[in-house]
Amino acid sequence: MNMNWRQEVDNRKDAFLEDLKGLLQIPSVLDESKAAPNMPFGPEVRQALDYMFEIGERDGFKTKDVGGYAGHLEYGDGEEIVGILCHLDVVPAGDGWTYGAFNPTITTDGKIVARGSNDDKGPSMAAYYGLRIVKELGLPLSKRIRLIAGCDEESEWRCVREYFKQEQMPTYGFAPDADFPIINAEKGLYDGVLTQLPIQRVPGSAYHLVSFTSGERPNMVPDFAKAELKTDEVLEEKFEAYLEKYEADGTCEYDRGTYTFTMKGKAAHAMEPDNGVNAAYVLAGFLLHLPLDIQGERSVEFVRHVFADSRGISLGIEASDETGDLTINGGVFRYNEEERTATVNIRYPYTAKFEERLQNLREIALSFGFELKTRQHMPPHHVAEDHPLVKTLAGVYERQTGEHANLMAIGGGTYARSLEAGVAFGALFPGAKDVAHQVDEYMEIEDLLRAAAIYAEAIYELAK
Repeated sequence: MNMNWRQEVDNRKDAFLEDLKGLLQIPSVLDESKAAPNMPFGPEVRQALDYMFEIGERDGFKTKDVGGYAGHLEYGDGEEIVGILCHLDVVPAGDGWTYGAFNPTITTDGKIVARGSNDDKGPSMAAYYGLRIVKELGLPLSKRIRLIAGCDEESEWRCVREYFKQEQMPTYGFAPDADFPIINAEKGLYDGVLTQLPIQRVPGSAYHLVSFTSGERPNMVPDFAKAELKTDEVLEEKFEAYLEKYEADGTCEYDRGTYTFTMKGKAAHAMEPDNGVNAAYVLAGFLLHLPLDIQGERSVEFVRHVFADSRGISLGIEASDETGDLTINGGVFRYNEEERTATVNIRYPYTAKFEERLQNLREIALSFGFELKTRQHMPPHHVAEDHPLVKTLAGVYERQTGEHANLMAIGGGTYARSLEAGVAFGALFPGAKDVAHQVDEYMEIEDLLRAAAIYAEAIYELAK
């Protein structure tokens, strides 16, 4: 079918930008303190869902609300469904925005700046306009198309879980919430907590570890760590020597028998811990060579052993395939009278036999006196490269961009994995800067328009 998809998008550019600005103005950040019936994630997230229903009804789509968890806009007839999975919630704004996080602004160099412009309201609106174009052209389809909007992607994915309890699983579909060309493999994601079992106190150690604290989120490399240590010994010189040897950045204070040590690291996303420096690991390296009390000593040894490398080699759980290496990150460390825990975030390739590796980790943890409990486990996701979904999207991408649609694998997770056959498809083009979750998040307007044209043709090709 020889359509000028880009021309169709350009004809609707002003309407697209108006609708997008309206959505970007809604501060749809999770607020469970204000949860109520039909608004499980708070009123602002609910407002974003209602906004999508309003524009959908304006443009003649059927809409359905699934308890405020998620909803869909539907077009067409047929037994089968093509799913487009978007999300309307955004991460908190943070400080330091040039124009305000929820004051969408178009810059002179053609960017739209606002929280959610890149993740995922800009791409969601591009996909919506792709669907709208297919509907307005009245093209003959054999399947229904559902734009499914989730409201809890940035937190726990309760939206899609609730949605698919009630609604039919699409035959196949895509999530416009990552990168072009096509992401057809996502690693398994494992989140666990390691808890130290109590040890009988042995009197007579020269050093007593009072507390050790580092990190806020399991999926981030911690950039700060702090330890309190009771002792009569003098440690300043030892600590300075350690900092110098490892080119580390830390401080040391002494007050009435207690040392407080801090260490700076470098934050990074857990999908590649080597982009960061784990402050907890570096600080534990200093404490390792002191004759600590037995509980403290075992805890520090454990941190140094488990997080010795980002690939699980020290634990014998390493694995690799075309989706990359298994990675392991220690994100949150708490050691005090009340609590002695460390979180572990593992992302593993889909060919890895994970249960065996987990058993390995359990046994090693127990040998150090730690118990492992699973908090969350999402199995890996993979759609074969000869699957009709992948081949169709690749064809559309290549026709419109003139570039090869290479397949990619990622260590993060997108909504694509909640579909039995789903891939992530755009909206960031190769070479574009990924500013999701950052201050002054933006999207190039030209890229959004290009994406909308690709989505329009993709929707038609998948549903025709």
